Amino acid sequence: MVTLRSFSPSDIDSLYAISLATGHAGGDAWHLYIDGRLMGHIYVGPYAKFSPETVLVAEDDEGVGGYILGVFDTPAFEARLEQDWWPGLRAIYPEPTGPSSGWTADERRCFMIHHLRRTPESLTEPYPAHLHMNLLPRMQRRGTGTALLERWITMARKAGVKGIHLSANAANTGALHFWPRRGFEPLSPPVVPVSDTTRWYGRKV
Repeated sequence: MVTLRSFSPSDIDSLYAISLATGHAGGDAWHLYIDGRLMGHIYVGPYAKFSPETVLVAEDDEGVGGYILGVFDTPAFEARLEQDWWPGLRAIYPEPTGPSSGWTADERRCFMIHHLRRTPESLTEPYPAHLHMNLLPRMQRRGTGTALLERWITMARKAGVKGIHLSANAANTGALHFWPRRGFEPLSPPVVPVSDTTRWYGRKV
């Protein structure tokens, strides 16, 4: 039986591990990284620290196996991270040097930490909230993702959010099938940046 509940600080290591275990186009990325916490530092840690009330987890007899997290005001969140989150990581993880074609997975993530781009207003104006959701294989295709999403959208609606956006790896076929079936419409330039590797989706609330 899967239980959905609010995030607890004791969940943080599990969420970091899930982020890595689903970080390779939806598949396991453990083999790609030397520092297994880099993915979590980017995609989990900021939400757990600055918006824990918008983090939900899915738990079964084996432990936490999935989560959904995000924020209702993307521009404000990104401004907060630029002030209070990324500087600390930049002091720990130096910016990589040399040709990017030779960078390791760790170095590519370090580059992201130093050069994170703000989400364009063309996207945040109609869809100010954003979310991320990841489930381990044992929780997939059981309705867990849909249940987490519905609960998160309910919170967003109560908070007065008018729209939600998200991005998915273009190689993550599971995600590319899931999101349109849950009311998220594919977005294209000029609303979102041009990208060969990322697909963007938005949904009005």
